[in-house]
Amino acid sequence: MILILSDRRDDAVELVLPKLERRGARVTWWDPGDFPARGRLTAAFAGGGHRIVLDTGAERLDLSEVRAVWRRRPNAPAPGESVTEPSHRRHAIWQAEFLLDGVWELAPARWLPSRRDVERRAHNKIIHMAQAAALGFRVPETVYTNDPAELVPAYERAGGDLIAKQINSDEFTVDGADHRAYTTVLNRRHLTSRHRLQHEPVILQPYVPKAVELRVIVVGERVFAAEIDARASRTARDDWRHYDDDRVRYAAHRLPDALERACVELTASLGLTYGAIDLILTPDGEYTFLEINPNGAWGFVEQRAGLPVSEAIADWLVAADRAVDRAADNAVDRTAGDALDRTADHAAGDLADEKDGRS
Repeated sequence: MILILSDRRDDAVELVLPKLERRGARVTWWDPGDFPARGRLTAAFAGGGHRIVLDTGAERLDLSEVRAVWRRRPNAPAPGESVTEPSHRRHAIWQAEFLLDGVWELAPARWLPSRRDVERRAHNKIIHMAQAAALGFRVPETVYTNDPAELVPAYERAGGDLIAKQINSDEFTVDGADHRAYTTVLNRRHLTSRHRLQHEPVILQPYVPKAVELRVIVVGERVFAAEIDARASRTARDDWRHYDDDRVRYAAHRLPDALERACVELTASLGLTYGAIDLILTPDGEYTFLEINPNGAWGFVEQRAGLPVSEAIADWLVAADRAVDRAADNAVDRTAGDALDRTADHAAGDLADEKDGRS
């Protein structure tokens, strides 16, 4: 069985589900955001074993039957509306997360991209940048800091072409309004307000000239690269996430074989089976690493560059589902074989003892 953990409005899941159905897979789609308000989860231990049952409200699942988990974009646990006191809600959420983390650890499944703790570590830009550099990726000079004294030297080293980016999430809320922080090209006006830097760490990098930007999707050992040419867009040329589709060109891109292998190696070295890697191809033909997102968007890569990412994800999930079943069958076969060998050994020993008794 395949378990998909994601928001019920996730368009990416909608792209993959028909492919899984065509492959005859058993699939359950559940959002942990429904737990504990609407979902029920029990982990019971007795007699040296355990059982774990998830009641989604629509069906009851024995999690020992789950062989592949796609941890796509799940919401955080949420208690029911009757739990109104903020500290009580925080406590209830913490209890729910603790139970979920333990249950997922015991599930005999393979994960795309990984369990939560592995994904959280891989998402850290400092960690994955260090790993990319160690594997030979070309990495721009980068400063992670909240020290105002670092800004002017970084600006001067970059010859005045310096950008600032968020270290973690680029989405935030102020006075009830949602905001998103995009890549910012700095100028001298920013230098005069550098004291503000001490309140929130940022990433500082020289502006890397672009022929095109690349979103590289790794699914297991399969690699799909889409080039994003935003040079014609005033709003998206510095950050393609502005999605100016009328002026931005998307196309499939062929990576050099060595770089393709490096993308697979980087993803696996971080404990991931999926990764969305952002690169820049410079006018000089050099590939520069920016970051890897363990659960980054891929729908636009499929829809605008014509790359079959959803098919690859479906293939991976079905193969993982069947691989665990085969491993279990092999374990049973080995156990049965060992038992037969022991029985044969005992029988041979009994015959030898019987012969010794007659002689």
